[in-house]
Amino acid sequence: MTAILDPKKPSHLHFVGIGGISMSSLALLSRRAGYTVSGSDRSDSALVEKCREAGCRITLGHIPEAVEGADALIYTAAVSDASPELVRARELGIPCISRADFLGKLMTGYENRIGISGTHGKTTTTSMVAHILMRLEKDPTVLNGAVTKALGGALREGGKALFVYEACEYKASFHSFHPTVAVITNIELDHTDYYRDLDHMTDSFARSLKGASVAILNRDDNNIGKAAADFKGEKRFFSLKEEKADYFAKNIRFGATNSCFTLCYRGETVCEVSLPLIGEFNILNALAAIGACHTVGIALTDAAKTLSDFAGAKRRFETVWQKDGILLADDYAHHPSEIAATLTGARKTGAKRIVTVFQSHTYSRTHDLFEDFVKALSLADRVIVTDIFAARETDTLGVSGEKLANAIGEKAEYIADFGKIAEKLCEMARKGDLLLTMGAGDVYKVGILAKELLENRK
Repeated sequence: MTAILDPKKPSHLHFVGIGGISMSSLALLSRRAGYTVSGSDRSDSALVEKCREAGCRITLGHIPEAVEGADALIYTAAVSDASPELVRARELGIPCISRADFLGKLMTGYENRIGISGTHGKTTTTSMVAHILMRLEKDPTVLNGAVTKALGGALREGGKALFVYEACEYKASFHSFHPTVAVITNIELDHTDYYRDLDHMTDSFARSLKGASVAILNRDDNNIGKAAADFKGEKRFFSLKEEKADYFAKNIRFGATNSCFTLCYRGETVCEVSLPLIGEFNILNALAAIGACHTVGIALTDAAKTLSDFAGAKRRFETVWQKDGILLADDYAHHPSEIAATLTGARKTGAKRIVTVFQSHTYSRTHDLFEDFVKALSLADRVIVTDIFAARETDTLGVSGEKLANAIGEKAEYIADFGKIAEKLCEMARKGDLLLTMGAGDVYKVGILAKELLENRK
């Protein structure tokens, strides 16, 4: 693998699923480093086009011939062993490298590597770290799990001193990474198609800390305490409860669109912070980001102050449309705890009524956390549930969006068609409403349709 990844030697890398957020970023990073890059995806998209414009050869559809001539094939954990391209590559003796292993190798060329992991909040925290370092002109290289306005995508190619990346826990991908500073925002059971139980997941996070010099940890999360129990490096904690934590927020106040707090460091007041996001969970994300940047030499006051104009990550309580006292927003929340936190935070906007459109992500998660989904979604005033976004799975568990809506009760209804959901939102929307689409699949399309209808509503 080392020889394959030597940019001084001619190397042709083929990416299966090049249109994904992470894969497109890695493909672009490789292309800029001098590699010949090709890739395939099942359909065209803006990210695929971005790779094409950078000089990557693109194949639409997954066919065996696409890998021919490649020196290595890069694939994600979601790609099946039966993939035509993987099968053909192995027949030809082409090395097949997981996305995680490939990224792990690439990052070793950077001096400081800040890896942000957690069941929730890792994308926003990664975005905050990137924002701070960019605003302070530290020229970081960034690989995020979502598009941000500041990056103009999910990737920023910077210098070799700082590499900031989102560390995904799915199928233990983050075990292949090499952080010098490891951040864990929280740990809850998720990805039940891979993790047996919470203990299995906690053990996996413990392994992800291996090799880091410093760990930035959420003191308020008991599972993180278990995961970090045997960590030999320096531990720094952030908290909303423990005043003596390294990074602590007190005097928390919420506005309709922002959160304010006083930042303390090891018991001493540092400064006031204004964050243009709502919810305690985002204050925890901010503390984690400030701690990570402080660890690599950024002054606390500088790190905190730059967050005042943080633009956020795409699909993280993102405003789609706002007019006549109605707010239409979209959020990526797809785990019960994320949903509950988002809806609790949404209450602080002053909305008179919260109408949520929810699309669950994967059958296994919906099945295994079913009652938690029911409880979390019940925090909304009205709920529209659509079909489950299957992603990498097929339905073998007998769960459905309709069953979820029925379990929530009278305040919920099931509608499969996105166009009809948009019409329903337009019909029911009134002054003081927050209309919120939620899910990790393609439910954001409902917001696009609803926006057009609301614009034209008399």
